[in-house]
Amino acid sequence: QLQLVESGGGLVHSGGSLRLSCVASGLGLNYYAIGWFRQVPGKEREGISCISKTGNAMHYASSAEDRFTISRDIAKNTVYLEVSRLKPEDAGVYYCAADPAGLGCGLRQFEYDNWGPGTQVSVSS
Repeated sequence: QLQLVESGGGLVHSGGSLRLSCVASGLGLNYYAIGWFRQVPGKEREGISCISKTGNAMHYASSAEDRFTISRDIAKNTVYLEVSRLKPEDAGVYYCAADPAGLGCGLRQFEYDNWGPGTQVSVSS
């Protein structure tokens, strides 16, 4: 049984940076594509970035611009999402999720069936 736990959220000043971590336990990351999603109150969960189970394919939402970077450390069974030049609109609860199917990855919620509890990111202006 795969379990995901996010960490690294907190309060950050606008213009700053942070690194979110998604630690997987139970099975290795090479069995799953991992996606990062953000949710703000009153809105649907938005796909930000994903990385395939092979690690060869990565995708970003257009809203991610060039400020988000996804990476993974197989040895630590961890996927990271680094965010730079933070803006107030980056705030929200960030979730990572796992998709066991396919060789690629996507940014749609229904593609993922295992979710972490989320980590809150707040950005002060």
